[in-house]
Amino acid sequence: MPHRSEFINGVKDTLPLIIGAIPFGIAFGVLGVTEAGLSPAATIGMSLFVFAGSAQFIAAGLLAQNAGIALIVLTTWIVNVRHVLYGASLGVYVRQLSQRWLLPLAFWLTDETYAVVIRRYTRADDIAHKHWYFLGSAVAMYTNWQLCTMIGIIAGSQLEGVAEWGLDFAMVVTFIGIVVPLVINRPLLVCAIVAGFSALLLDGIPHRLGLVIAAIIGMLAGYFVETYMIDTSKRVEKTT
Repeated sequence: MPHRSEFINGVKDTLPLIIGAIPFGIAFGVLGVTEAGLSPAATIGMSLFVFAGSAQFIAAGLLAQNAGIALIVLTTWIVNVRHVLYGASLGVYVRQLSQRWLLPLAFWLTDETYAVVIRRYTRADDIAHKHWYFLGSAVAMYTNWQLCTMIGIIAGSQLEGVAEWGLDFAMVVTFIGIVVPLVINRPLLVCAIVAGFSALLLDGIPHRLGLVIAAIIGMLAGYFVETYMIDTSKRVEKTT
């Protein structure tokens, strides 16, 4: 059946990113019980009901610093505000779906799922079951995250020094794997380069806010390059 095929393809296409996310999820489980002071139940609860990898890491780090709840909520909201952009770009393709579909898909939307789903939606074909592809990718990512969190909790509780293994480096590798295939034109390339250099320059800003500022600078740079390219194209058309 078409919807079953789409679901399976969504899972398959997400597998390479899942492999990169495995140590990332394990690292969060370790961090939650060893450094943030969370109980195993609270750690797995965060993965179940928050399901936002980078925001969970930041929240756990702030908890370890005894930061206030208001600061934690504000910081994680700022970090996750990029999902507004994800939702806006996907909204064109899913707006015909009922709330029964939109609510779980919105909750399960992650960087990895967005990266594969947006490519599927922009692929030219007449298949009407692409939301099942979205669902397959999302369920695969969600299941993997819960399993890896539990493995990290067990490892952090039973083994010493797991937090020093550098598992959180997987987050960097995973995001590189997400971004590179999406850089398909000059504005996106400029956006990625400017955001990367800005993030390095702003690394010292507290609470990882430098990443947010760098993302905004990168988007503005990409926007200006795209606007310049459009203006140049219009001038060329007028002269011809």
